[in-house]
Amino acid sequence: MPNDSQQQPQQGKAGSRPIRVLVAKVGLDGHDRGARVIATALRDAGMEVIYTGLRQTPEMVVNAALQEDVDAIGVSILSGAHMTVFPKIIELMKARGMDDVLLTGGGIIPEEDRLELQSLGVGSLFPPGTTTADIAAYITDWVRTHRDF
Repeated sequence: MPNDSQQQPQQGKAGSRPIRVLVAKVGLDGHDRGARVIATALRDAGMEVIYTGLRQTPEMVVNAALQEDVDAIGVSILSGAHMTVFPKIIELMKARGMDDVLLTGGGIIPEEDRLELQSLGVGSLFPPGTTTADIAAYITDWVRTHRDF
């Protein structure tokens, strides 16, 4: 059985390239350990990961996602600003025709807010304690179903 560093790249429908994921921390939240853990786990699962670092704006995240031609954007948010950040990112994505890019994320987001965000077009939002394998599987399944490259 291969170890994490020997896993095959997770590829989309055509298998032409690895799944590309942008991981971002938006706003003034300076705690990025969780985002780094997720970025590493997705990389170890065979995905190509772009980590934007701390203190990004929604505009910076969407611009980077567009430039990097990503399949998914993952936002880590612990600041409580999720009801501002996710709707703004989704709005910018729609304005740029990025309807086939997954917006997902995680952090401390109440269930009521999660449901409202998902009704706006945000994908699954993962609470603390979610396994990295579950997150990688969700992204892989979503990309294989919704992206064509």
